[in-house]
Amino acid sequence: MINCLGLYPLISAPSTIACTTHIVRSKQYLATQKPVNLALGYRNPHGYGFSFGSRRSIHERVSSHFKGIAVMTDDKSTMSSTEEDLENIGIFHIDPSLKPYKDHFKYRLKRYVDQKKLIEEYEGGLEEFSQGYLKFGFNREEGGIVYCEWAPAAQEAQIIGDFNGWDGSNHQMEKNQFGVWSIRIPDTDGNSAIPHNSRVKFRFRHGDGVWVDRIPAWIKYATVDPTRFAAPYDGVYWDPPLSERYQFKYPRPPKPKAPRIYEAHVGMSSFEPRINSYREFADEILPRIRANNYNTVQLMAVMEHSYYASFGYHVTNFFAVSSRSGTPEDLKYLIDKAHSLGLQVLMDVIHSHASNNVTDGLNGFDVGQTSQDSYFHTGDRGYHKLWDSRLFNYANWEVLRFLLSNLRWWLEEFKFDGFRFDGVTSMLYHHHGINIAFTGDYNEYFSEATDVDAVVYLMLANCLIHSILPDATVIAEDVSGMPGLGQPVSDGGIGFDYRLAMAIPDKWIDYLKNKNDYAWSMKEISWSLTNRRYTEKCVSYAESHDQAIVGDKTVAFLLMDEEMYSGMSSLVDASPIVERGIALQKMIHFITMALGGEGYLNFMGNEFGHPEWIDFPREGNGWSYEKCRRQWNLVDTDHLRYKFMNAFDRAMNLLDDKFSFLASTKQIVSSADDDDKVIVFERGDLIFVFNFHPENTYEGYKVGCDLPGKYRVALDSDAWEFGGRGRVSPNLSAVNMSIIREETTVSPRGMPLYRPQFFFEIAIASLKFLFLININC
Repeated sequence: MINCLGLYPLISAPSTIACTTHIVRSKQYLATQKPVNLALGYRNPHGYGFSFGSRRSIHERVSSHFKGIAVMTDDKSTMSSTEEDLENIGIFHIDPSLKPYKDHFKYRLKRYVDQKKLIEEYEGGLEEFSQGYLKFGFNREEGGIVYCEWAPAAQEAQIIGDFNGWDGSNHQMEKNQFGVWSIRIPDTDGNSAIPHNSRVKFRFRHGDGVWVDRIPAWIKYATVDPTRFAAPYDGVYWDPPLSERYQFKYPRPPKPKAPRIYEAHVGMSSFEPRINSYREFADEILPRIRANNYNTVQLMAVMEHSYYASFGYHVTNFFAVSSRSGTPEDLKYLIDKAHSLGLQVLMDVIHSHASNNVTDGLNGFDVGQTSQDSYFHTGDRGYHKLWDSRLFNYANWEVLRFLLSNLRWWLEEFKFDGFRFDGVTSMLYHHHGINIAFTGDYNEYFSEATDVDAVVYLMLANCLIHSILPDATVIAEDVSGMPGLGQPVSDGGIGFDYRLAMAIPDKWIDYLKNKNDYAWSMKEISWSLTNRRYTEKCVSYAESHDQAIVGDKTVAFLLMDEEMYSGMSSLVDASPIVERGIALQKMIHFITMALGGEGYLNFMGNEFGHPEWIDFPREGNGWSYEKCRRQWNLVDTDHLRYKFMNAFDRAMNLLDDKFSFLASTKQIVSSADDDDKVIVFERGDLIFVFNFHPENTYEGYKVGCDLPGKYRVALDSDAWEFGGRGRVSPNLSAVNMSIIREETTVSPRGMPLYRPQFFFEIAIASLKFLFLININC
């Protein structure tokens, strides 16, 4: 039987599957954009080419460690790639409707090639350039420590700290012609003049004669005095002796066919209302993640941020591990432990902006400086008014060195397996996506609003990451849907492996808050889940940390609300609200996983329906940790129904482990019936049947499929072990397949649409799903 609000997947052999309603043959046609015949940008009044908001018309003088070169080229610079190469950009073969924007793609690709060539000429190549942490900050050399800092507007500079009693008069730094200050501090009696784990700061005098103290930009560790409220952070010289350095024991695990990502915040991962440590997370939480068959962990809030409630997104120290949860060696232990469990580890990297904090952060270096002498743009262009943060000048040579080196540092020093880039939409456009509703019109992506400086940086970043670690996974958080974001740089794309399917959780929240069960549209749901660009992979998710921050609710909490406090005992019959809530929580998560992308993400705790919201300690809640934790006791208590949602989460991940449907390019929605509230689709070798009807249970429901044979139920959300009623026999098989006439029609776009060749009849209960496999395969 087909349960309402249920889903049932079936497995068939690898082949192309047909549909009974809006039928499609491949992902290529699931999210085809219509061509837009609008001019790109605006014509240069001098008649040459196109102009963009980020264009530099003259050479800019920048500093490269002891070299001065031009960051940008003007309109008349020599092409670094042949005109023929730029005419045959691969992305146009994938999406011909991008051809009206060929000038934009040629321009940004030329900019990328020219920038890369300049780096090769003056720095020895991108990989050498990205090892800036071996030149800047503190580095040991034979017989001493060399400290270098880029601060071109400073008039004088000193290094101060515990080692010299915070008096820098005897440690004056020298400045070269490119604004790089340096000093060599010799060892004393064979011992380091700056002891390991001692405090240090960079002191400099700016133009108006005022001396200021700042944490070194390239500092590897920063701490704060926990006994002083709102105390400023101090940079820490981190150079432990060999005996205290963590030595990695395990190799990186192989890159999975498709990432099943567990998004986690180490600090709030404790059951207790306190900040958890890297080592506790490694020993106590990683085994939970592995037990639920995830293959990837995505760590939030790793880079140091002085304000805990920023969730780690207002970074103050880009090379420093957040000291709240431990030391750099502790983080290495966590990553090594994850690798030992076969888990890849991704890092939330924030290169879209920096904290506005001038005391603890990078922002404190640009006092009185011009844009080319700063990490950030000056004026309004350098400030994000909604985030209250500073915006990088991606055209600046030293900014490129800093950010690219930052990526390499985390990959090589800590063995991260990739990144999730935060705030990519803000980077891609001069308007940062503020008050912009992206409609899919291509002119929204390719115009003077595009920040080509940032686009070039992201192309360089993805090139570097995949050069250092070919199996890296790199994900973009972009809500705009810019075409080419997930295409290789070699094809004219920006080079990300995946983008986050950010519209999906918004759609679920809209349905849960604003529509009753009978108003849910199966066509709209299936369209929202499949609306992505051909060949550009997505990571889908039903909810992340964004859907649970204070003031909002998790999916489970929206569905069950106060009944989660009193109605979750499995020792008594579930109330209608709880039964519906658990059924929909399972279905929403699984249909999102199965149909929404080529990867899947879950935020820590949502796998078992964690109630309530997340609220970090802040003035507004009396600096409370009560809701900045995870209640693991709920899922560990055997008589509570949270265990059913957790068991189902484990089962759906195991399903992909066995059948690799996320990695399959075969995805066909064969039926999305708004009257029956049933969605049927095939993904990989599986057939999925979801019944979202709140009441109707169907006997003899016809399901189309591509191949004949015997099918059996492989996963049923109505099974007892998942808190269901067990209304579908696990031994169900459909032996008598009926052949129907194969039809081929042509869509308005000229592509063939196919109907199923075979169908069989099944039963499905209300609010449930089935997943079926072809046992002949």
